[in-house]
Amino acid sequence: MDLDAFTAVHRAQWDRLNELGRRRRLTGEQADELLRLYQSTSTHLSMIRSVAPESALSASLSTRLARARTRFTGARSNFAEDLARFFVLALPAAFYRVRWLTLGVGAVFVAIAVLYGIWAAGNPQVLSALGNDARLRQLVDHGFVDYYSENPGASFAGQVWTNNAWIAAQAVALGITGVYVPFLLHQNAMGVGLTGGVMFGYGRGDVFFSYILPHSLMELTAVFVACAAGLQIFWSWISPGPRPRLVALAQEGRSLITVAIGLLIVLFVSGLVEAFVTPSQLPVWAKISLGALVLAGYWAYVLILGGRAVLTGELGDLDGTDAGDSLATA
Repeated sequence: MDLDAFTAVHRAQWDRLNELGRRRRLTGEQADELLRLYQSTSTHLSMIRSVAPESALSASLSTRLARARTRFTGARSNFAEDLARFFVLALPAAFYRVRWLTLGVGAVFVAIAVLYGIWAAGNPQVLSALGNDARLRQLVDHGFVDYYSENPGASFAGQVWTNNAWIAAQAVALGITGVYVPFLLHQNAMGVGLTGGVMFGYGRGDVFFSYILPHSLMELTAVFVACAAGLQIFWSWISPGPRPRLVALAQEGRSLITVAIGLLIVLFVSGLVEAFVTPSQLPVWAKISLGALVLAGYWAYVLILGGRAVLTGELGDLDGTDAGDSLATA
């Protein structure tokens, strides 16, 4: 095959494909034309590759085809618009949909932690099982407080964020099992409760709350949200309602993975509070107030923007094009 002659014959078609592929919007007629040109150019590329697979012409046509293909696979060119939609509609709606389950998970967590705390603080045998007197006094007098300041703030913030983000991701991703979330919730509540019980048992309950409340108001709420998202995915599998089971699971999974992504940001903020506010020299009331302000900001975001988004029909899922329900032609 004479490539020069072949190029001369079809150059106009390839240029037209390139022109349509670069346009932001297409009419219905132009979309049909783009599809026809895409199909014919794909055939041309196969023919060219059979004789010159590594040629510049082959690479050029591949690029033009890739650009045209994005018009039929839902890819968007307006990144700012996608970002705005995510933060104004999808994310708050996804958080809003699990708000009641979040509160329920939080109530269970607090109940378990309080029971473990009371059990440990009021039972010397439990305290002795947790460690000898010297070890517990070291925790109460130094270990608990020093934990928040023994590393540089930026390093500690990164460490906290990574750990909590991993916990949140596990809760969402493994929630479908139905057993991992209760296990995770119990283990964390037990840890917090027993630590608090030791602190109260040695008369340092005020220190416990002054160091754990500033960051944990938001940090633990983020964990509750992740657990709620995981349980929601599990329930969509158990009780899909009128939707086919796989469709329900896919829809809930996509929307609640949105939650996991959003929690990365929430946990980053709580990590900054834990690294720079909790160990600071600010008065206790000021530190707790800052933590409460962060939590209030989260709930305002969820209830105001999320409530409005849900009323418009937003579920936090991908739109039909991105989810693969249809092809984008305009």
